[in-house]
Amino acid sequence: METVTKASVGSFGANVLLMGSSYLLSRVIPIIVVLIAVAGVWSTLAWGAAQFLIVDASLEQAEAVAILSGSGVYIERTSHAAELFKKKRGRIIILTNDNEKGGWSSEEQRNPFHFELARAELLNSGIPADRIMVIVQPVSGTGSEALLLRQYSEAKGLKSLLVVTSAYHSRRALWTLKKVFAGSSTEVGLEAVGTGGQTPDPLTWWLHWSGWQAVPVEYVKLVYYRLRGVD
Repeated sequence: METVTKASVGSFGANVLLMGSSYLLSRVIPIIVVLIAVAGVWSTLAWGAAQFLIVDASLEQAEAVAILSGSGVYIERTSHAAELFKKKRGRIIILTNDNEKGGWSSEEQRNPFHFELARAELLNSGIPADRIMVIVQPVSGTGSEALLLRQYSEAKGLKSLLVVTSAYHSRRALWTLKKVFAGSSTEVGLEAVGTGGQTPDPLTWWLHWSGWQAVPVEYVKLVYYRLRGVD
């Protein structure tokens, strides 16, 4: 009788555990499915939002390549510009000055400006010093940078200018350049640097702090520029 009782109790306990597991699964599985669906929708929207910001209006060849200032991404921009120069798609490289300084240099005992760091990167990439032009007049944003590039191009008689910038900055930069260079004798193009370096990929930008600084912030700036116009 005792053996039967223990077996019955064991069987009852197993049934309770089975029922509890089934109930738990019936609650958890729908939640997991919803979470997966939400993650899929979010990933798709995030990818689309990032992709929308990336445009390209390149020129096969230009008289000069201009690198837009970008304190946090100057390495990828200078690297891309150096490649264009080596492919003979531009005779000179133009740097602008956003008046921002980098970290402390023990060698120079000061904080170099980012345009100085960019110039050093170009030199290290094998670009001759006499092929690097720096517009030292400070710029306050993409609008004032585009205006300065137009003035420089007209002063130097440049017939074509290929501008390099980071991927998520490209749509606003191209819109601004087209507005500023409208009616100019200088043909202007834009080439966006590929993602995956200092700029996170469209699929994974939201997993990086730099991505949040780039994509959502760029939409705010894009709307601001459209409403306010060029600086």
